[in-house]
Amino acid sequence: MKLWLLLCVLALAFLAVIVAGDGGTIAGLDASSFMGLVTAGSLLIFVGMSVLGGYQGRFSRAAKDLAIWVSIALALVLGYSFREDFKVLAQRVTAELMPPGEAMSVRVGNGAEQAVRIRKRADGHFIARSEVNGANLTLLVDTGATTVVLKPTDARLAGIDIDALTYSVPVRTANGTAYAAAVRIKRMAVGGIVVDGVEALVAKPGALTESLLGMSFLTRLRSYEFSGEFLTLRG
Repeated sequence: MKLWLLLCVLALAFLAVIVAGDGGTIAGLDASSFMGLVTAGSLLIFVGMSVLGGYQGRFSRAAKDLAIWVSIALALVLGYSFREDFKVLAQRVTAELMPPGEAMSVRVGNGAEQAVRIRKRADGHFIARSEVNGANLTLLVDTGATTVVLKPTDARLAGIDIDALTYSVPVRTANGTAYAAAVRIKRMAVGGIVVDGVEALVAKPGALTESLLGMSFLTRLRSYEFSGEFLTLRG
């Protein structure tokens, strides 16, 4: 009975489309939109009546299931509506859980530019886990250093022959003046940000306890920003 009733509705709708003719409208809709709406509505009614038929005599159960499905639908709509806010929240939570120095990709501006965020170390300094000529190194971010400065062990890991270097460049350190050798790093990356041909220095043994991520890398970026617990690099 239900099926025949729905078929009659569809037949009447089809007849209305024929009467309206080409270019005509029905209830403010063109013919194709009207038929699509009627077809979808008929299918929805058919399914709804079939489902309700299975709940005969069990009104409380039907109401409970309906409330569950409505809640799920509302949750999906809200989730989609606030998807951008959820992405930002997820990024902040992930950043809090990541170890200091680990670069996390983030969206900034219109999302077209490459950007990474680094969390501050417990002692208040920022470190960056970097890739230098394919070697994984940890560098202390130092805006007071004019160039990237590598300690000898890190330079060796990066494939630099430290025994063939000439240490003639004076460098001011916390312990006074030391001497370093000028080199050029072929490829340097922090997260997804990659810079080629970075000017750098290799310090003499014993002059540095940590390699430095200085301005020869930072000035090659679009921008960098310190904000509370985080440093954001934009490539």
